[in-house]
Amino acid sequence: MKNDKTILALLAGAAIGVGLGILFAPDKGEKTREKIKGNLDDLTDDLKSKLDSAKQKAENQFADSSVNLKEKLDGVIASTSEKADDVITFLEEKLAELKKQNAKLRK
Repeated sequence: MKNDKTILALLAGAAIGVGLGILFAPDKGEKTREKIKGNLDDLTDDLKSKLDSAKQKAENQFADSSVNLKEKLDGVIASTSEKADDVITFLEEKLAELKKQNAKLRK
């Protein structure tokens, strides 16, 4: 994120510097406008490229995060399932003990 802001600041500074340099150059108005348009087109293309790169990076990080989340969730579910089996086994044993005690009390 910090690198993106730095890149954007450098591009903005470069655009301003190029624009001022062209405006103060001793060319005719038509040539100056052509230079400004050409430089703006170059800067626009460069900015689009940087934005596409940042977008791709964000999409890749999101995809990686969702895969990691799914793996962690699967691990939690598996762990929970094992613990649930342990609890059920424990409860079944206690129920069997209670049935035995109840049968003794009925005699």
